[in-house]
Amino acid sequence: MKMPPLFQVAAFVKKAAAEAGFDACGISPVRGFDELAHFPEWIAKGRAGEMKYMEARDESGNLKRASLKSAAPWARSVIVCAVNYNTDYPYSTQVNDPRRGWIARYAWGHEDYHDSVLSKLRGIEAKLKEFVAAEFATKEFTSRCYVDTGPFVERVYAKYAGVGWIGKNTCIINQKLGSWLFLGVILTSLDLDAEADLPAPDRCGTCTRCIDACPTNALLGPYQLDATKCISYLTIEKRGEIPEGMREGMGRHVFGCDICQDVCPWNRKSPVSAAPEFQPRERLVNPALVWLAEISEEEFRAKFRGSAIRRAKRTGIRRNAVIAMGNSGHTGFLSILEKLSEAEDPVVREHAQWAKKKLESTRVNHLPASQRSAESDSGSI
Repeated sequence: MKMPPLFQVAAFVKKAAAEAGFDACGISPVRGFDELAHFPEWIAKGRAGEMKYMEARDESGNLKRASLKSAAPWARSVIVCAVNYNTDYPYSTQVNDPRRGWIARYAWGHEDYHDSVLSKLRGIEAKLKEFVAAEFATKEFTSRCYVDTGPFVERVYAKYAGVGWIGKNTCIINQKLGSWLFLGVILTSLDLDAEADLPAPDRCGTCTRCIDACPTNALLGPYQLDATKCISYLTIEKRGEIPEGMREGMGRHVFGCDICQDVCPWNRKSPVSAAPEFQPRERLVNPALVWLAEISEEEFRAKFRGSAIRRAKRTGIRRNAVIAMGNSGHTGFLSILEKLSEAEDPVVREHAQWAKKKLESTRVNHLPASQRSAESDSGSI
C-alpha cells in the first residue's frame, strides 16, 4: 500500500507524543541488535530468577525477548516514548532515619504508571491511525501499545530510537532528563526504518558510581545485572524467604531500590515533574516501618489501590519491613519484632525472628565490654 513519506509520519508521531505529555520520543527499526544477542545467555545463567515471564518462547522454542521478529513478526518499527517521573523530594541516599524504610520513587504516585503511560500511548496510537487514514485513505496497519508488558527488551529499542543510552546500571539515561524515565512502546507495522534515529551515544565514560554503590553487588560489571541480587527483585519479585546472605544488603528498602540512580551524575540536574499522577501519596516517602510491618489486609488494599506496590503483596511488604527493622540498628523495634516473631504468616514470622536476633546482637555489641561479657555469661540478651 502507498504510505506517507517516512519523515512526515515520524514528525507527526513525535508531535503527538509531546502533546500527550511525553518528554522524549524516538523511532527504532526492528533488527537483531547486538544487545539482544546476550539475552539467551542471561536467561541460561538463571539471572532472571523467579521472573519466568522473561523466559516466554514462541512456537519454535525461541526466546521472544531475544527477537521482536519472533514475538511480533508483523512489526517493522518501534515507537519509544519516555516521560520523566522525578519529583521534588530527597533521594534515598540523602535521608537516613532508622525508623523509616524506602519505597522506590517510581511507586510513590497516585496512579500506577502502567495505566497513566498506557493511556497516553493509546492517545498517540489513535491520532496516528486518524492521520494515516486522512492523508492516505487507509487504516491498513497493525499496532500494539505496551508499558513493561511486551515480550521485548524496551531499553534496547529506546537506545536505537535515540531516547537515551543504556547506562552501566542498565537503565536508560537521557542527557537532559537523566534516568527517572518511564518507557512506553508502540509496535507498528509501518515501516519507518529509514527515518530511525541514530543510537544515543554512551556518555557514562569511566564512571562506575552505580556499580560501586550497589549494596548487594547486583551489578557484576558495566551493563551486567544479576537480577537475583538486585534489591528491586528481592523486594518485589521474590516470593517467600529471602536468602539470609542477601538480607543485610537490602538495608531499609521495602519496595524497589533507587541507589544506582541516586548516585548517577546525570541525575544531579534531572528536571522535576509537576504531573499530578507522579506526586507521592501520603506516607509513601520514607514510610514508617512499624506501619508497614503491622498493616492490615484491609488497609493494604485501601492504601495501595491502583498502586504498583500491590505487586509485592501484603506479605512481601511486611517481610521487607521487618528485614529493614533488623538492619536499622534501632533496638526500639525489639518489642514489635517479639510480637511478629509469633505472627500467623510464616514468611513474616521467620524474617521477624531473624531481625530480632540481629537487633539483639547489635544491642549486646554496643554495651561496655564488662557488661557485654556478663550478658554473654548469663545467656541472656
